[in-house]
Amino acid sequence: MQAMAPGLAYVVFILVLSAAPSAHGQAAAADAPAPTPAPPKSITAVLTKAGQFTKFLRLLQSTQEADQITNQLKGKSSTGGLTVFAPPDSAFSALPVGALNALSDQQKTSLVQFHVVSQLIPADQLDTVSNPMRTQAGDTGPGKYPLNVTADDAGHVNVSTGVVNATVDSTLYAGERLVVYQVSKVLLPWALYGPPLPPAPAPAPAPAKKKKKAGTEAVAEAPDGETAEGTTASGATAPGMRGGFCVAAIVAAVWWGM
Repeated sequence: MQAMAPGLAYVVFILVLSAAPSAHGQAAAADAPAPTPAPPKSITAVLTKAGQFTKFLRLLQSTQEADQITNQLKGKSSTGGLTVFAPPDSAFSALPVGALNALSDQQKTSLVQFHVVSQLIPADQLDTVSNPMRTQAGDTGPGKYPLNVTADDAGHVNVSTGVVNATVDSTLYAGERLVVYQVSKVLLPWALYGPPLPPAPAPAPAPAKKKKKAGTEAVAEAPDGETAEGTTASGATAPGMRGGFCVAAIVAAVWWGM
């Protein structure tokens, strides 16, 4: 076997040295742990980046609901994710004067919670939700916090509270645990802005039972030939009538004898 030329041996040596670090790097990359997934984007970051949501952001922060949403996304309390319906500044400007200032702090919290659903609802599932939807405001009964989401044949998604009818205008953010939709109006719940419901009608009174007359009942229960009042009266009348006939006969005989 012929000896390798010095120049060729040098080239082979260089190739071996250059390949060794590459193989070592590949092995190290295979052993490295997978990167942790990025934390879910906060509602504050989503609305700040979208712009024109300063009034809704102010409500979220003043009621501390922004922190609540962030904690829910990080923790296990919202395993199914969250859906937020966010009205822009123009929707708040369209509200009647004093519509927000007239609310107490607790009512403002309920108003914000009415825009949050403890369920991740992708855009292609908005037309299949069960109505009324339960928001974080709670009770969906009449006069409380019912929220109905429907879609028409053209694909437009409508949101109704019983007080206002809004539309879903766009998707601001869609992640694994948070989806944020822009809605055309502030969602005003019935419990805070709806007229009072009429009182439920009183139940109809039960029909009164008819009372039986004591005399009728006694006659009905008396057996034949016993002392019911009618029977006693007829028995007492018969002797009197016979005595009257006898007196009349005697008078007639005396009269004819004269």
